[in-house]
Amino acid sequence: MGMKAEEKLEISADDLRTYLHANHAVYMDVNGASYYLTDANDRYWRVQDTSKKNEKDHYVDCSELVPTLSEFLSLPFGEENKSILDLFDQADFYASYKPE
Repeated sequence: MGMKAEEKLEISADDLRTYLHANHAVYMDVNGASYYLTDANDRYWRVQDTSKKNEKDHYVDCSELVPTLSEFLSLPFGEENKSILDLFDQADFYASYKPE
């Protein structure tokens, strides 16, 4: 898991798909919650809740694992049971980076 950049990304919903293909992860803040949108071993996509960590100190999944990015962006998750695309206009996105 990467670190959350401080500066917001200026990104459209269409650009998010391309961004995730190239960068594999992004943070999404919406309605007081923060999520980590990421791939799992370059094969599956998942949403993780950044407020919860497991025994390995990794964020906890709050969505199913799905194989395609299109399915991932439309997959309902979390307590609101809405998709990334449903929440896009209310959300702020931040790059995920690896500390040096």
